[in-house]
Amino acid sequence: MVIEHGNIYLVNFDPSIGKEYQKVRPALVIQSNNITTISPLITILPISTKTENRTYHDIVLSKNQTNRLLHDSLIKVHQISSFDKQRFIHRIGIVENFVLDAVLEYLQLHFDLKKIGNHKT
Repeated sequence: MVIEHGNIYLVNFDPSIGKEYQKVRPALVIQSNNITTISPLITILPISTKTENRTYHDIVLSKNQTNRLLHDSLIKVHQISSFDKQRFIHRIGIVENFVLDAVLEYLQLHFDLKKIGNHKT
């Protein structure tokens, strides 16, 4: 299976520990295609249908024919994870560019990427 950036896959999160997401659930691939071809691990963000549990940075993902989700959902940006390719069951759909832009904006905040090169040693 070819796993691509910006696509949503059904992923097996179990076994999980503590506050990690569990079960088989959709996830958004945030890793670049260049890295997915050389790495056995794929970096993702889990997707949850529990929209009532939205936290400040979660990204709303409305179901549509492109992402092919069954319900309006949330991309849980605080739960960045990497999984072996064997955990990926099948491709569900793809997100629009504006969703990827929102993810990128969050990742810049999460990793403090705007300050790279200006850090103090």
